[in-house]
Amino acid sequence: MINKISIIGLGLIGGSIAKSLKNTNPDFYISAYDKSEVLEKALSDKTIDHKLESPEQSLQSDLIFLCLPVDESLKTFEDLIPKLREDQIITDVCGVKSIFQDLWNRSDSKGIYIGGHPMTGKESSGYKNSDPTLFENSVYILTDTESKNQKINPLIEIISKLGARVTFLNPKVHDIVIASVSHLPQLIAVSLINSASLKENDINFFDFAAGGFRDMTRIASSDFEIWKSVLQHNSKNIIYAMDNFINDLQNMKKLITSGKSNSVLENFESARVKRDEIPRNTKGFITSLFDIFVYVKDEPGVLAKLTSLLYENGMNIKDIELLKVREGTGGTFRVAFENEDVSISAKNILISAGFIVN
Repeated sequence: MINKISIIGLGLIGGSIAKSLKNTNPDFYISAYDKSEVLEKALSDKTIDHKLESPEQSLQSDLIFLCLPVDESLKTFEDLIPKLREDQIITDVCGVKSIFQDLWNRSDSKGIYIGGHPMTGKESSGYKNSDPTLFENSVYILTDTESKNQKINPLIEIISKLGARVTFLNPKVHDIVIASVSHLPQLIAVSLINSASLKENDINFFDFAAGGFRDMTRIASSDFEIWKSVLQHNSKNIIYAMDNFINDLQNMKKLITSGKSNSVLENFESARVKRDEIPRNTKGFITSLFDIFVYVKDEPGVLAKLTSLLYENGMNIKDIELLKVREGTGGTFRVAFENEDVSISAKNILISAGFIVN
């Protein structure tokens, strides 16, 4: 059993872990290391139970989460691993995994290291933006080096308490995959903002940016300090992903220049099919939920009626999202459940109550 948990770095991810675990089980004794003002705020919020004066004091815990930027996490990791007790678990939440695994493999630590990477986040960082629901329905990657070690089961249970779903990846495979689906999109968002920040005859192009542009560029607001060391330590895989993207963009440019609209159409169709393979109902790209789509009238209390009806029938909603709304008419909610049987039962219950469900 894990009762004492230390979190080194109480920013967006570390703070969200602490808040989520406290909400799930107030008996967890959570210690944290960060700037004094952050720790004071977390103590007053009852998010943590104890302030650590140094990372070394985390060695009194059963489980240590490293939630600092990559370079700082690496330095702390290197300092702590020789001092770990037998079977004491240390994990991190960084966006690169190979460099941690290589450092661990060169050590003779008595503890257990398993790399972690929660596939969720916000464009705004810091403890003030931490959220106990941040991990709900997200994919939480763990490195597969200890996947058969029964001693990591308490860590898996804790991650499940966050609301996340665990999947295992080889550290090197992780860095290749994440370069394409996380690191590259960050750089594209930055470049898209910079390339579109034009003015012509006192007309600001951004004044005409619709929701699609805002959605595509939301992560351009991310803090560079978080990304600096990620780009450095995964540069080879990121450059490979960038080359693939640039080649594809250049090919599209040639097709448009030559007027080959049929070939452009094929690219659009290929992208549509592949895009539809990405689950819309998780924060990550691996484990799907099961959706139903409920049309509701624009009238007071309709959402409360929908959710209360499902609650009264023992239906646990895993995710809910307003997809489209027209004021005065109504809108469509996407409601997600953990398995197909529950989603079918929920659909039948709502139809019986007069809702329009697809």
